[in-house]
Amino acid sequence: MKIILFISLMIINTTSFSQMKYPDTKKVDQEDNYFGTIVKDPYRWLEDDNSAETKAWVTEENQVTEDYLSKISFRQKIKDRLKEMWNYPKYGAPFKEGDYYYFYKNDGLQNQAVLFRQKGLDATPEVFLDPNKLSKDGTVAISTVSFSKNSKYVVYYEAHAGSDWEDARIMNVSDKSLLKDELNYIKFSGASWKGDDGFYYSRYPVSNEKDKLTVQNQNHKVYYHKTGTSQSEDVLIYEDKEHPLRTVGAWLTEDEHFLTITTSEGTSGSELWVKDMHNTSPKNDFTLLVKGFDTESSFIDNDGDKLLVRTNDGAPNYKVVLIDPKNPAKENWETIIPQRKELLESVGTAGGKLFLTYLQDASSRVYQTDYKGHSAYQIQLPGIGSASGFGGHKKDKEIFYSYTSFDYPGATFKYDIATGKSVLFRKSEAKINADNYQTVQSFCISKDGTKVPMFITYKKGIKLDGNNPVLMYGYGGFNIPLTPWFSISNSFFLEEGGVFVVVNLWGGSEYGEAWHKAGMLQNKQNVFDDFIAAVQFLIDKKYTNSNKLAMQGGSNGGLLIGAVMTQRPDLFKVAIPQVGVMDMLRYHKFTIGWAWATEYGRSDNEKDFKNLIKYSPLQNLKPGTKYPATLVTTADHDDRVVPAHSFKFAATLQADNDGANPTLIRIETKAGHGAGKPTDKQIDEAADIWSFVMYNLGMDFK
Repeated sequence: MKIILFISLMIINTTSFSQMKYPDTKKVDQEDNYFGTIVKDPYRWLEDDNSAETKAWVTEENQVTEDYLSKISFRQKIKDRLKEMWNYPKYGAPFKEGDYYYFYKNDGLQNQAVLFRQKGLDATPEVFLDPNKLSKDGTVAISTVSFSKNSKYVVYYEAHAGSDWEDARIMNVSDKSLLKDELNYIKFSGASWKGDDGFYYSRYPVSNEKDKLTVQNQNHKVYYHKTGTSQSEDVLIYEDKEHPLRTVGAWLTEDEHFLTITTSEGTSGSELWVKDMHNTSPKNDFTLLVKGFDTESSFIDNDGDKLLVRTNDGAPNYKVVLIDPKNPAKENWETIIPQRKELLESVGTAGGKLFLTYLQDASSRVYQTDYKGHSAYQIQLPGIGSASGFGGHKKDKEIFYSYTSFDYPGATFKYDIATGKSVLFRKSEAKINADNYQTVQSFCISKDGTKVPMFITYKKGIKLDGNNPVLMYGYGGFNIPLTPWFSISNSFFLEEGGVFVVVNLWGGSEYGEAWHKAGMLQNKQNVFDDFIAAVQFLIDKKYTNSNKLAMQGGSNGGLLIGAVMTQRPDLFKVAIPQVGVMDMLRYHKFTIGWAWATEYGRSDNEKDFKNLIKYSPLQNLKPGTKYPATLVTTADHDDRVVPAHSFKFAATLQADNDGANPTLIRIETKAGHGAGKPTDKQIDEAADIWSFVMYNLGMDFK
């Protein structure tokens, strides 16, 4: 009976929607010559997201997708169940500013989390800042929130419809009244206060509003804004006229001794500059502390007249050094925390102590030391998972940190800095029984013999008969690790009997800079080979088979999905590339895309071009190929990875696919790359993705 049922389901899946009609997407005679190689780009016109033609195409494609999804009988049931699972209070870890404890809370289905405050941990909380009141549809989100030195003011950044562009407002902490100050054109910026007088921030020049979401971002600058004044009066603090394709950020040490500048030419590598604010000389200027972009360095804090820096210079897994700005040469650096076998992922400060977070096989290990690296001891965590939040002020006697894992909904712990003791402060109220699930860490052997780790999460009692529905997730790039996290959406798939697999691919930082470099530039193919090796492992171990396999990834992870499905379309039944980098030949021409050249290389370099053309998803789609059932997702306000990537990929895929598997694109409106997406849009998207995945894997809603 099982065989008959499986066959019948597959018949439904391949016949009921087989007569799909996609929009008649026009082609243009666009050809580009790359070092003697002619590359056609017939859907170049879709790069203009402001044109009436493109907008009409978007409407048509969304209608095709909606028509398909609406015929899946359990789509609404999935949405209802997701809403039910989503609807519980979600708390962020508290933090102390002035006389108040602050924390974020979402009652359950609120579109944006609300910032609360209370005088003591037992006091009654009051609403401090509610972003849900900033827009009727919940599409305005709050990102940066920064309090002034004495907690007189707070500046917060508003992001509209998911865009990376932000606007700043300043509020009186005492009575929550707004100042007249309004700052615009902020992007990729924090806010670092000088007393209560004003703050340092970064922004771009005023741009053409029409092209704001696509035009290349150039000439990032640091400004100082004085509270109570117009943005036009802001003082220019730092710019680099000779290098318009750099990003810059400013940070003032807590004691206001040093103003620091971090500059980057891309997503890897950084230079550090510092200015002694105690030096009143009119000739006092920034001093170059760490030169060049071949290494990654970041400020931690100052220790008197010297600066603590986390760096991978001569230490691929990172170390902590003390640098004297008067004698910044490398030979004068003092090593405070030597490199270890594990990656030093981050260093936080609070209560005059350092908090060192290491990754051991992609799981957090946290240690506390003094500023000299002495008196080290390990903070005890609940298990294999991810811990965060180890930061605060020097005067703090306690901090609150969060811990989560794939099968652990998360909790907040209160930590006493003097004693090193943690106590459970607040446990998640997620409506799942975590005891029903388990996570195991396994290792597959990649093409070159490398052991590649993966986390496999499933419902206890699983049968390894080769027929389990599996969703694989990966990223593999930009020095970003995939550590365990809890997801309501993924919990739904587990509840339905699915297996969720996260692969820790080369290109991330799970094992330090060497692991990162093994998956970037000319080594990028290693990432895809790792993922394919993980597939073979799951099949060999009888978790699943190719007809029961789905894969998902976003941004650089979308590139991963696009590359794997073009290289091995036979391996998967379903592909979900989300907000992906799909056109590797032109990514650098839009918004902040140029910054990724340190990771990918650029097509205007011959060596890079020859590498990029081999795996670029758009250029490797082939007519007459049977591709997996594919749901491409993007958003109209994505100015990180512009939607043109997904538009052109989807149009080409629909033209080239030979078979009954659907090839659809879902284009969200008033949303961006992912940050700040309202809860209702998150639920709608998750419902559509799971409907598509489950239907095409032959699953049904239980």
